[in-house]
Amino acid sequence: MLGLNTKSIGRKVIYFQEIESTNEYAKKIAPHEDEGTIITADVQKRGYGRKFRTWMSPKGGLWMSVILKPKTTPEHIVKIVFLGAIAVVETLERFGVEAAKIKWPNDVLVNEKKICGILAEGSFSEREVYYVILGIGINVNNPIPEELLSTSTSISKVLGVEIPIEDVFKILVERLEYWYKEFLHGKDEKILQKWKEKAILNREVRVIREEGEIRGKAVDIDELGALILELEDGRKEKVLYGDVSLRFE
Repeated sequence: MLGLNTKSIGRKVIYFQEIESTNEYAKKIAPHEDEGTIITADVQKRGYGRKFRTWMSPKGGLWMSVILKPKTTPEHIVKIVFLGAIAVVETLERFGVEAAKIKWPNDVLVNEKKICGILAEGSFSEREVYYVILGIGINVNNPIPEELLSTSTSISKVLGVEIPIEDVFKILVERLEYWYKEFLHGKDEKILQKWKEKAILNREVRVIREEGEIRGKAVDIDELGALILELEDGRKEKVLYGDVSLRFE
């Protein structure tokens, strides 16, 4: 479809003009769908991000979910979020958006404004992953509401020209397949190193957790993708994906 040069991801694409949520639909069909199936829609009526925060998904953006079935264990799922972010940054760069950076764990920013959100959901036991739904939402040509202009942006806003969504989709799927293959081949170190190259690190941050807020400098990630925070007293603390919101100071 659309001239994709991929063998697995995007071999089947399910398209909707409008849907409640591509991730929710993907979760319903994942048990009996092949790996690499993509669900995409022009509009999501109830798109969401982490902790079910609303994600505005009007016409003009790229809203998609990919069904993946890696033979891995649950602690490695965060690397799928990371490879998704890398693929997004590389796609943006291909279109001339050079300032894209990854904010741990799952956002892509341009000039410190959010241009993309990534969400991994799935079904797994303690030792086995049955499937992962990798949801990606990119602001391409969609208008940004006035109340979000200080925190969000789009490809067309950055470049000053509209970009065909199909072209963004094609490049993104190709980059996703490349990095997902690296993941399946055990190239974890390569993925984490590339993520670090594209990430916002060595910045003072606030980490907002249910048990309270901590402040420090985001200095690194560990081999499983946890954020390593350097506290004011010099101690290091690991922050796990899924239980925090990160704010820059």
